[in-house]
Amino acid sequence: MDALVLGLVLAAAFLHASWNALVKVGGDPFIRLAIVNTVCGLCAVPLLPFVAVPDVAAWPYLVASVVAHHAYYIALAYGYRFGDLSHVYPIARGIAPALVAGAAWAVAGENPGPLGLVAVLVISGGILSLAFSSGWSIVAPKPVMLALLTGVTIAVYTISDGLGGRASGEVLGYIAWLFVIDALPFSILVAWRRRSDLAIALERGWRPAALGGVLAALAYGLVIWAMSLTPMAHVSALRETSVIIAALIGTRLMHEPFGRRRLLAASLVAFGIVLLQVSDAA
Repeated sequence: MDALVLGLVLAAAFLHASWNALVKVGGDPFIRLAIVNTVCGLCAVPLLPFVAVPDVAAWPYLVASVVAHHAYYIALAYGYRFGDLSHVYPIARGIAPALVAGAAWAVAGENPGPLGLVAVLVISGGILSLAFSSGWSIVAPKPVMLALLTGVTIAVYTISDGLGGRASGEVLGYIAWLFVIDALPFSILVAWRRRSDLAIALERGWRPAALGGVLAALAYGLVIWAMSLTPMAHVSALRETSVIIAALIGTRLMHEPFGRRRLLAASLVAFGIVLLQVSDAA
């Protein structure tokens, strides 16, 4: 993987963990996520006159991505309502790289090779281990199930956007149109469902959520661009190193439980990144 792509994907991982923390900390996660989504779309609106409309071949992927993203928003918001950032986030993001690797092999013919497959599994294993208690038992089954569902939706929209960006003719145009179209349905739904207390919630928490929207636009825009140049499984695996940042934010700033074993998990993820780079150069 090119060093520039590597650096930008890791930057996207940091941005992604940051905006998830802003959604989790205080307030209604549905309203905060809707603000993130709306601001993300608004960030893309000024680009529309300067980018090409995606080619016809890309639109089925774009539509599939929007549907998967809305399932993701609902599952993620419920996950943060019932669970901790350092519990829900690692499970959701942890299962995605393995699912993306399998799907990329099946639908795009991307063969990561034996070492690349081991790297993805090591990264996924290290990430998933962050979700367990110190006694290696899974706690709070409802957040776990919601996090697993979230992980499946992540894999679906990642594959959709990886293929859509490649088929679009101009990846920046695909990113801009996706963000604008994706911003509308969920935001309208939440505004209607929360209309009785929407004004109070916005007054209390719009600033961090708006910042989260800017970070989300940068984070996922970088990821889609990277997937247009690099195997999707590699980008997905590197992106999910954001769980280390999320775990640190959750445990240090939100005072969620951590533990020595989670430091080992972080080391496994770092080792997996090295393996991924080696496999790419082999």
